Parts: sequence; structure tokens; C-alpha cells
Amino acid sequence: MEGKGIIGNDDLVYSRKVLEMITVANEFCLFLEKAEDYSLEELLNFLQKISPLIYLKSALLPDIEVEDEDAVEHYVSEEQWEGMFNILYNKFGEKDLFFFVDHHERSHHDPVKGSLAESFTDIYQDLKDFLLLYQKPLKAFKENAVNECKRLFETRYGYRLINAQSAIHCIQYPEENGIIF
Repeated sequence: MEGKGIIGNDDLVYSRKVLEMITVANEFCLFLEKAEDYSLEELLNFLQKISPLIYLKSALLPDIEVEDEDAVEHYVSEEQWEGMFNILYNKFGEKDLFFFVDHHERSHHDPVKGSLAESFTDIYQDLKDFLLLYQKPLKAFKENAVNECKRLFETRYGYRLINAQSAIHCIQYPEENGIIF
């Protein structure tokens, strides 16, 4: 089917969109793994800038047909998650808590408590699992890595990114003179 515009999984798995997602996810994970070394201001500045990139690159991931659905593994353990959460929670301090309206809950629109540390630790877990699965040598693992990353973006971490990004924006640009826009 060459020349007919049909792109195979090999091309999609190694496509520019996937490689750009890997680059952004890797930068995010590497930075968070050294979050203790950064000030709160440096952490917030980084997250403010990388969050929209993660969202964009995730939204652009191609649909990949998975040939072996069993070639999925998860790598971030509960202990690793808790360690990352504690580092971020301590770093964010009193700025960790934020409120948002959960649009998935259709019965009410009352604000819900959110945590920057929990949101970014969950995002870290999803992206780190994506990166480690993609590094496996078999094509089936790469297909599943991209497919799972896209699925988790659509069902979980995309929404967390948006809510956390909004909270960071409010921290970075507090209301002037008590006026709320």
C-alpha cells in the first residue's frame, strides 16, 4: 500500500509526534526527579511552561493499532509514587491545595479540593510508565506505550494537567488589588 497515504504502525510508532512527546515527557520526568534541588519558584516556573507542552504533545499522539495487548507493563511502584508525592507536597507547601469544578460529576458543580502534588505525581507516573515501556526493544511494547499514553491523556492526566495549570497560573499571577476576573 505504499504511495496510497496509508501509514503503518512502524511509521506511527517512530513518528515525529511520538518522538516529540517522548522528549517533553522525558524533560518533565527528569525535572521532577530532581525537584528537591529546585526552589518552589523554579518548580512553578518549569511546571507553568511544560504543562501546556505535555497537553499539546499528548493531544497530537497518533492512533496506533496494537497487535499484542498483553505487551503492557507498569513501572512506577506505589513506594516511588509516594516518594515523589511527598517531595512535591513538601515543596508546594501551603500552595499545594487548590479548588476546581469537576465537570465529570454532572450532578453538581461545587468546587472540589485538588492537590498540585497529587496531580503532578499522577502525571509523572503515567509519563514515566510511557517512557519506560517505549524503551523496550519490541515494537509491541512501543505500540502499547503510545496507545496507553494517549488513552490515559484522554481519560486521566489531560484533565489533571488543565486543573493544575489553572492553579499554577493563579499562584504565579495573584489577583491585583483584590479584583477577581
